[in-house]
Amino acid sequence: MTRFSYDAAVRWSDLDAYGHVNNARFLTLYEEARVAMFFTGARAQGLTSFEAGIVISRHEVDYLRPVDYGEAVRIELWISELRAASFTVSYELFDEDVLASRAKSVCVPFNLAEQFPRRLTDAERDFLKPYLEG
Repeated sequence: MTRFSYDAAVRWSDLDAYGHVNNARFLTLYEEARVAMFFTGARAQGLTSFEAGIVISRHEVDYLRPVDYGEAVRIELWISELRAASFTVSYELFDEDVLASRAKSVCVPFNLAEQFPRRLTDAERDFLKPYLEG
């Protein structure tokens, strides 16, 4: 299995009153990594169909330790479940190489123009398979 790795900058605006990254901002950091994988990474391989629509049907986040303002955090992503019309992205967020959070997002390919979920194409499945957890 291959993991997609993304370095996300921690912004001053991400902090809460205690000086730590706010719990809701973790989802923003995970979103940045997911967009990098499914838009930029997929586009680099000639696949642009994800850009036409993916919606999130579920998020699950475990906060393991606070993250302070400072250096970028590293987010590693992989696919933990691949179904006909959805897939689950799993994440680990590292702050200075220490695991700070784990999360999962269930993603559904979506036809934005006609407003309905759709099945994954063969090309999308081929893009996801190297990242599939064995």
